[in-house]
This record gives sequence, structure tokens and C-alpha cells, in this order.
Amino acid sequence: MRKRTMNKLLNGVAIAAFLLFAIAPIFADELVHNFKSPSFSGIGSSSHYLTIENQEFSRKQTIKDDIEAALLQAERDAENTTLAKFMRNLESRIYAQLSKQLVDSLFQSCSAESVAAETCSETTFGSFMLEGNLVTYQQTQCDAAQWACSQGEDVIVMTIKAADGTETVIVIPIGAGTGGG
Repeated sequence: MRKRTMNKLLNGVAIAAFLLFAIAPIFADELVHNFKSPSFSGIGSSSHYLTIENQEFSRKQTIKDDIEAALLQAERDAENTTLAKFMRNLESRIYAQLSKQLVDSLFQSCSAESVAAETCSETTFGSFMLEGNLVTYQQTQCDAAQWACSQGEDVIVMTIKAADGTETVIVIPIGAGTGGG
């Protein structure tokens, strides 16, 4: 009997709890859907767009830098070939010889006997083309009004006329720069 009483009591409590919850007012709110993406919701969209723009810029810059690096590497590889090194070395030696011959020609002084015997000839002027530039030189007396040198001093005036028409004038004093011993 005790069991029956207990079951009745439990049934009564269960019915009372059910009625209590069934009768209680139901509180509910409307369901609202919010997008998480700022592109749709508009919340924080400016920073979202800036982030996207920054990512696109970074990607494009990386691609551009990679292409530039590859081009520079190809250029360095082309400059470091055996043929390129040989050509630079040959060109350097040719220019050194040309320079030596020009200096010897400009600063050569002959004795009266060697000029008479035609074994030596002094050159006081001349010109030549060097990579599209006209180089002229003349041994003359200094005109202090035109150049920065002492009036009457023996000088060599070298004029380099570039392909674009610009001129560079170099005045070289003869005998200057010799060390005393």
C-alpha cells in the first residue's frame, strides 16, 4: 500500500507541475536574422572594404616584385656569362690603349733634330669619334677669359660633343701635375 500511495503522490506532483507550466504565460521574442558579413549587414563595412583592398594591393605588389626580381636576376645572369665578361675585359683594354695613345699624342714633344729627320711629329690638334661622341682636342695658349687657367699657359683644350648636342670642355694644363724630385 505504501507503494500505491507513493505512486499517487508522484502522479499528483507530475500533474501539478504540468499544469503549472501549461498555464504559465509564454514569453518569446521574434526571431531576427543578422548577417555576419559586413558586406550584407553594413556594420563595419568600411574597415571590411579597406581590409579587402589592402589584401588585393599586397597580392598585386607581391606579383610585381616577383616579376621585377626575376627580370633583374635574368639581367645579372646575362651580364655574368663568360662572353659578357670577356667583352667587358676586351673593351676595357681597348679603351686603355686608346687613352694611352691619345695621351702620348697630346703630350709628345719632339726635338728639332727628330722633327727634321721626320722620326717624330708633334700633334697640336685632332678629333675622333667615340661611341657616337665627337672628341676634338687642340694644343693652344690659355685664354683666362674663357677657361680657368693662367693667361698664356700652354694647355690642351678637349671638347666632347655628345650625340644629343651637349658639349663638355676640358682644359688640361701641359706640364702640370709633374712631381718635383
